[in-house]
Amino acid sequence: MQVKAPDRAPVDPWVRPPRPARRPRTAKSLWRSRTVQGLGYAAPTAVFVAVFFVWPLLLVGRMSLNDWPLLAGDQGGNAPENYTDITDSPLFWPAVRFTLLYTVIVTVVLLGLALLLALLVQESRPGAGFFRTVYFLPGALGLASASLLFWGLYSPTTGPISSTLEDLGLVDEPVSFLGTPTNALLSTVFLVVWKFAGFYMLILLVGLQRIPHELYEAARMDGASRGQVFRRITLPLLRPSLALSLLLCVTGSLLAFDQFFVLTKGGPDNSTVTIVQLIYREAFQRLDLGTAAALSIIVLGALVLLNVLQFRGLHRSDES
Repeated sequence: MQVKAPDRAPVDPWVRPPRPARRPRTAKSLWRSRTVQGLGYAAPTAVFVAVFFVWPLLLVGRMSLNDWPLLAGDQGGNAPENYTDITDSPLFWPAVRFTLLYTVIVTVVLLGLALLLALLVQESRPGAGFFRTVYFLPGALGLASASLLFWGLYSPTTGPISSTLEDLGLVDEPVSFLGTPTNALLSTVFLVVWKFAGFYMLILLVGLQRIPHELYEAARMDGASRGQVFRRITLPLLRPSLALSLLLCVTGSLLAFDQFFVLTKGGPDNSTVTIVQLIYREAFQRLDLGTAAALSIIVLGALVLLNVLQFRGLHRSDES
């Protein structure tokens, strides 16, 4: 007797057969795959930081502990002679005092004006976009280019400002905007405020626009005045943007170089020498990379300490 094979269902060539079930990944294999991917993504940045930050920083630290003329190279260790020499320099403490004074003046004036401009263009009213662009436009100019521009404007012989003041009868003789220590400081502060007010206005404007309008409406319904709204709502909620602006402004002011190098060259009578200008003088005028590196390490330590104190102060204010 012949046994008949069971009938099979016809196979549709357009239907794919089901794939076999994959073996589930273990937690260990999943962690390994994500770790490898993360390391791959972070590797280019890590190499960049190591080559352009960590290695130069280590080299500067080595220079600060050695006798290192610019044209002769490493001449052997002399620690801590470079640090004592730079702090005993007659320009060191005047440069520290001037840099701190400049930082305080620029930070107060610049952030105050930036906050005022941000409040003026906060609302979407006719012309607000135009004024935002106008205020931000000086920020597109490089600081060295802006300094060179103002050097021409401040010139008592060929600059238009002094001659215009004389034509209007406001002054009897050409104004020396850079001829005295006070005039040089105030003229440089005016340049920096003109250059960066729009940039910090933009940072604060972003913070203002993140504040919910419902809070303002509720405050108006409760009868709060504009001053109370500003103190109780705007300033507390604007704290992150103010913290970022303060950090950038203080750090940039402590590292000021371009504007003074172009406008005053440290004069008159070395009254406008900043810390970074002193580093430049030690390295490229006195040809001593060792003392320049020692001063760079001192400045780096001061900046790190200042930033840590700022972050701690802001963190404590947030908790309170």
